[in-house]
Amino acid sequence: MNKISLYPADIYQVIDKSLLSDMDRLILNMLYMPIIGGSAISLYLKLQAETRNTFISPEFTHHHLMTSISTTLDNLKESRLRLEGIGLLKTYVMKAEVNSYVYELYSPVSANEFFAHPIFNIVLYNNVGKDEYNRLLNYFKLPNIQLKDYEDITMSFDSVFKIRNYTMLEANNENVVSKNKLLLKYELDYDYDLLISLLPKGMFNERCLNKSMRELITNLSFLYDLDPTTMADLIKASLNEKGNIVKEDLRKNTRKFYQFNNDNRLPSLIFKSQPEYLKSASGDNTKRGRIIRVFENNSPYEFLKAKYKGAKPTNRDMQILEELLIDLKLNPAVVNVLIDYTLKTNNNKLIKSYVETIAGQWKRSGVETASEAMELAEKEHKKKYKNGQITSKKASLMPTWFNESIKSSENDSEEDIEFKNLIEEFRKYDKK
Repeated sequence: MNKISLYPADIYQVIDKSLLSDMDRLILNMLYMPIIGGSAISLYLKLQAETRNTFISPEFTHHHLMTSISTTLDNLKESRLRLEGIGLLKTYVMKAEVNSYVYELYSPVSANEFFAHPIFNIVLYNNVGKDEYNRLLNYFKLPNIQLKDYEDITMSFDSVFKIRNYTMLEANNENVVSKNKLLLKYELDYDYDLLISLLPKGMFNERCLNKSMRELITNLSFLYDLDPTTMADLIKASLNEKGNIVKEDLRKNTRKFYQFNNDNRLPSLIFKSQPEYLKSASGDNTKRGRIIRVFENNSPYEFLKAKYKGAKPTNRDMQILEELLIDLKLNPAVVNVLIDYTLKTNNNKLIKSYVETIAGQWKRSGVETASEAMELAEKEHKKKYKNGQITSKKASLMPTWFNESIKSSENDSEEDIEFKNLIEEFRKYDKK
């Protein structure tokens, strides 16, 4: 997807396909908010209010939207991306001197659909904890009223109404407003051909792989990071006597498999990519510019995996990543700089206490970009060296991007071995 800059002068219009009810608002605030955050929910409700119950809003500028919900343009765009990812919003743009956006709002899923959803359900549990999850679940449960002593006396349709001759009417319900929901959208292309080939033909009924089953498998594979080979083994353990996949068994088996391999923890959502508006300007071909692009264009998992020479990082190191991204809410590129700096200055070890100390300082300093993180790391490192807090040997263990010569060098002679190694390891292991 091409990078499109957002400016306060850009205009937007809202199309409301949600038909938001009071129950929908409860679901947004109580179930969606723990996952996508309050800023995203505020943006959704503001956009819905812009239509003033006419389904299509007038045109406004994004400056109007920023002042209405008291936020910055950067935060507004990040909130919009979260709404898009969770299936509450579709965004369209028409490029011009002043870009025009159309925001199409969609309804949240029902409470029943939310708690039955393979991703929403697990992520909510992990984010709020067992006690709060159970409280939310009980809140949305219908009271159980016993009707066994009651008689059903409901009248049928034809007992109440009868047909008579009416004037002929050409029924046309096209474009009549209706409540709409979006399915989660994935860019990954799941290899179902490989999955099917791994399942025993005598035991597996291929016809059970309908649209809803494929949707479940895709959701579970994303949530638990399962490749087709692993998923095939879990499906084999979830087949009934007719060779059909039992959905609830598949969900339980994938959850148990993940917990067994992750210290009984459940997964959560990590907003993995560095926001476009926090990336550096394109066209910088200095060594420093190219290193920054490595930090910006790899997720922390991909970055750390490259440091492991393509192997899967340990659970302990993965837990450090999750704490940096979820608890401290550091941006991915900033986490990548922190990983690179920590490994270089600590003999290739991620020492949790050391990482947390630096991460806390960067968070308090408001570091958001790779460039800001690099500059602060270099400044603090040199300050310690000047104060005599570390030895000269330790001071020599510095990332290649501390080198002043890389900041203005347009022509890469590949003489800098550290620089070459940093770039090459990502060419070799990137996204494998």
